[in-house]
Amino acid sequence: MSGQASEKGRNYFVVMATEGEPTDLIKVLHLLVMSFAWGMQVWVSFIAGFVLLSRVTRHTFGLVQSKLFPVYFHCLLGSNFVNLALFAVYHPRELLDWKETVQMCLYFGAVVLAGLNAQWFGPAIVDALFGMQEVEREHSLGGDVGMVANKQAYVKLREQDPKYKALSSTFFRYHGLSNLCNILGFVCTSINLVYTALHLHTI
Repeated sequence: MSGQASEKGRNYFVVMATEGEPTDLIKVLHLLVMSFAWGMQVWVSFIAGFVLLSRVTRHTFGLVQSKLFPVYFHCLLGSNFVNLALFAVYHPRELLDWKETVQMCLYFGAVVLAGLNAQWFGPAIVDALFGMQEVEREHSLGGDVGMVANKQAYVKLREQDPKYKALSSTFFRYHGLSNLCNILGFVCTSINLVYTALHLHTI
């Protein structure tokens, strides 16, 4: 008797979980938010930074990035969270197949990676960057265009100034971790976008 009741309860849950198909509005919203996140990552990671780096001075580039990073990382975090929430609502954990489980992990991973950049790596990069620029201005550096311009002067400054060397190490460590999180998040979003494009009848 208890077994039959348990089976009825499970069947009822399955029916309730699968009868709520996403509306057209939800599908459009999900695709738009995912496309927004993907396009933003492409622009910031592979286009805007390289263009700025070759057109403005090092300190101007750093200032622009310090203003852009917080907005970028928080927009990315918000977009990834919306994508995860929409997917989770229409894919209960008890009914996930292995493909949907992978998708769920990718959505969750994208949120975590964006969160690390928004709350930890991004602020650490900006703090170290401003400290480096302060030291560079004391030595009349930072007005050159491009990262390779006057490179020896920055190498020499790192060798002679312990404070600048420590700030540089902090900056490059967190910048590397931030780039890694950004690339991995981009891969997560790209895979989910491709899978969604191949299954446009649902989300």
